Amino acid sequence: MITTNLVCNCTMKPSPKILIGYKNSWFARCHHTLTMSMSNKSTTCGHNLHLITMQCPFHAREFGRIMHGSQQVFGLPSSSFGQSSSIGLSTTGTTKRGVSSIAGINLRFKSRDFSNSVETHENGNGKMVYLKGGMNVKPIVVERVENDEDSVGGKEVSGLEVGEKNEKSENVEEGEKVEEEETEVEKEAWQLLHEALVTYCDTPVGTVAANDSDDHQPLNYDQVFIRDFIPSALAFLLKGEKEIVKNFLLNTLQLQSWEKTVDCYSPGQGLMPASFKVKTTKLDEGKTEEVLDPDFGESAIGRVAPVDSGLWWIILLRAYGKITGEYGLQERLDVQTGLRMILHLCLSDGFDMFPSLLVTDGSCMIDRRMGIHGHPLEIQALFYSALRSAREMLAADENSKNLIGEINNRLSALQFHIREYYWLDMQKMNEIYRYKTEEYSLDATNKFNIYPDQIPLWLIDWVPEEGGYLLGNLQPAHMDFRFFMLGNLWSIVSSLGTPKQNNAILNLIEANWGDLVGKMPLKICYPALEHHEWRIITGCDPKNTPWSYHNGGSWPTLLWQFTLACMKMNRTELAEKAVALAEKRLPRDSWPEYYDTRTARFIGKQARLYQTWTLAGFLASKMLLKNPKLASLLSWDEDFEILESCVCLLNKSGRVKCSRDAAKSQILV
Repeated sequence: MITTNLVCNCTMKPSPKILIGYKNSWFARCHHTLTMSMSNKSTTCGHNLHLITMQCPFHAREFGRIMHGSQQVFGLPSSSFGQSSSIGLSTTGTTKRGVSSIAGINLRFKSRDFSNSVETHENGNGKMVYLKGGMNVKPIVVERVENDEDSVGGKEVSGLEVGEKNEKSENVEEGEKVEEEETEVEKEAWQLLHEALVTYCDTPVGTVAANDSDDHQPLNYDQVFIRDFIPSALAFLLKGEKEIVKNFLLNTLQLQSWEKTVDCYSPGQGLMPASFKVKTTKLDEGKTEEVLDPDFGESAIGRVAPVDSGLWWIILLRAYGKITGEYGLQERLDVQTGLRMILHLCLSDGFDMFPSLLVTDGSCMIDRRMGIHGHPLEIQALFYSALRSAREMLAADENSKNLIGEINNRLSALQFHIREYYWLDMQKMNEIYRYKTEEYSLDATNKFNIYPDQIPLWLIDWVPEEGGYLLGNLQPAHMDFRFFMLGNLWSIVSSLGTPKQNNAILNLIEANWGDLVGKMPLKICYPALEHHEWRIITGCDPKNTPWSYHNGGSWPTLLWQFTLACMKMNRTELAEKAVALAEKRLPRDSWPEYYDTRTARFIGKQARLYQTWTLAGFLASKMLLKNPKLASLLSWDEDFEILESCVCLLNKSGRVKCSRDAAKSQILV
């Protein structure tokens, strides 16, 4: 018998949920005592629950950290804690794949903001069930509640199935969906995507990075990566298969609290893992236990923390609500807690003078040394959209007031910083060409002391008159003039650039189609580092040779972001052209991870075949083109209030005039 403690989460729609927690934690003193019987001789995922008592001696507390053994969990109790309640639960004997059904629920709550937690426990032989390197995290329970406002005839129904009636929903009704018959290529891709599903206790929780049966050395490609799962999640959501996305969001949220250390040092609270793997461990008497084993960068090449994981998680959480119309997931206390933890980590004070995030090399999609340390555009674009997403989803209460104000201030400063200093077109290039250097003053024109000789010769004839792009990186005395596809595309999607800048980026891509698309969309960056630059910047990386992998390779997974950006700017013909090109070649080449050479003629030298985010990116692109109104929910419109809300107070101090007013006529276009 296993004794487990739970903390109940009561929202407006009563629905018990589970979040990892620990015994005697001062965060969660309100608990149930449950007796859990493990009778299954194989994988121990069956539960028989009997509730005994519940008492709630709560006190309002600030953001806290709980430690137990080698695991950690964090909580943000609200000031409404403090009510006592009782619950009666009984379980049915029937379960179905991906869903544990709990019936006979009788809830009487006086408080809304309870979270749930489960403590570590011992089995019948006195051994801990969770093992080092893995988490004994039971799959998130998805309940069926009778007469629920989102249920029809006792069954849970998504907004995509019947059209969401809730006023809060912004998803498209069934009558507005464009139904088209799937092509043979799409059918093959869907079959491969479902074959790549990873289950945890018979519940789908993600997709493996690659699923090539002939690959006998998968390395970490058999794991579920957060960034890799995003196109899979969008494809599932657009097809109406929402449960796997919900399971993924909640299970990765639980992993956020896992201890992460390298050489006895731990990164900041709130870090999301880069990936996780489902492992099966042997217990006594022939029993086995499935555990989740996360990787926060301890095993990654270079031991780099995945900065983009938490940002993508926030973006996906918003997309889930927008497409399904189910905003209850965002309102859960454990989700709100995890959201705040990521924000606190990203918004923490440091030594930097700029609003952009300072990161090390290899902390995003380009996860090897490629000279992007500092303030890479990809991270800034994801950071900006994550902040805008979080501002929409944070609960409107006293605890969020200061955080929302901090988000607004950072959004305002970051948007101005990127639009003003990262933008490059022929006019700006000419200004840089005439820069004076070594300017020591508060009103210097060349604020970053950029030397004009840094302008590469290839760039002069590469940028069209009506085109432009956002620089790859900006630091003191350094401009990275390479064109990074993901950062520029996501700047369009999130409206980090102005409408004029966004159109100019697509103009540049169209004008340089042979360089950036070629035989397979799309170049991850252009141009490649070659010769002496390659040796110095990459450290002679044999995988990032010129025009391969991250160094100028072509990545089909970028197709869905390109499609979304084109649809937002009413340039759908560009997306259709790129999708048609990929559709002809990807199935013939067995859906590779990336392509090599300047025009993407060769399959990548070390590319994995049947790469999941390759086929998912293709599927997401096809479905976005078929559902333009759903696609519009995934992007952000221009928010002029962000730029107007300058908080620097320089005008009031009289020390120096704020540069924003002078540049506003240029930016607000």
